[in-house]
Amino acid sequence: MHAHNAGQVARIRCGLCNIKRFYKPKELREVIGNVSIDQLRTKVRCERCGRKDSIDAELFHPVGQELETMRFRRLVEIRWEKRVVWKDE
Repeated sequence: MHAHNAGQVARIRCGLCNIKRFYKPKELREVIGNVSIDQLRTKVRCERCGRKDSIDAELFHPVGQELETMRFRRLVEIRWEKRVVWKDE
């Protein structure tokens, strides 16, 4: 929560796929909880390759031109699904 108040942005990158995503810390907190950036690395998985071990996460202050070209991933909704699994006996 301190990162959001300080105006920082979270950058999460997959080392294998080389995909960078930018998030608002307040929205990450809603999904993952109030954890440090080091703990965030272990809780996030790459959407493309599905791996956790190649994730790099950092907090930083965006500046001028960088902030204009940055595309944020925004939280739209949190959906909990209930699935029924049957077993024949």
